[in-house]
Formats: sequence, structure tokens, C-alpha cells
Amino acid sequence: MKGDRVEIVIDAGGTAQTYEVTATRAGRRVEVSSARGVVEVSEVTRTGQPVRAGRFMAARVIALVEHPAKDAEDAEPRARRGRHVEQNETLL
Repeated sequence: MKGDRVEIVIDAGGTAQTYEVTATRAGRRVEVSSARGVVEVSEVTRTGQPVRAGRFMAARVIALVEHPAKDAEDAEPRARRGRHVEQNETLL
């Protein structure tokens, strides 16, 4: 759903970095998967086609926080504290 977002906090060698993946359009959703030591957070369309994805080493992930959109107010863009994950970016 538009406005759903997932925050990923990773250990970047003594400091923590925050990344966000957000469902940017109506009908899109954010999915989280974990396999073989890699956590993947991706925005997908209704048909399951990935639009953008971020991959993180599971050992480096400190926190993974899901923020569901509650109403139209949450669907509006807001100031970001962390870095927004670009299309198909791998962050290890």
C-alpha cells in the first residue's frame, strides 16, 4: 500500500546508518526476505515485479522496522532521516 515503508539500520563500522524503502505508488507494497545471510527489502508492484531493492548482510543489520501506512496522511512524503535506497542497490 502506498506509504508503507521499512527502515533498515545497519552497523557501518562503528556507526549506524539508516536506509528506507518506501511504497511510492498506489498498489505497491514493501516485502522483506531473508536467505543465506542476506536480508532483501524490496518495493514490488501488484504483479510481484520488483521496482527497487536493497540487499544487506544479515550480520550487519541492527534493526528492521516496518511502518505500515495508516491513512492518507501517512501516504504523503515526509522528511527522511536516513538514506533512501535507490533502484536495485546492493549495500554490503
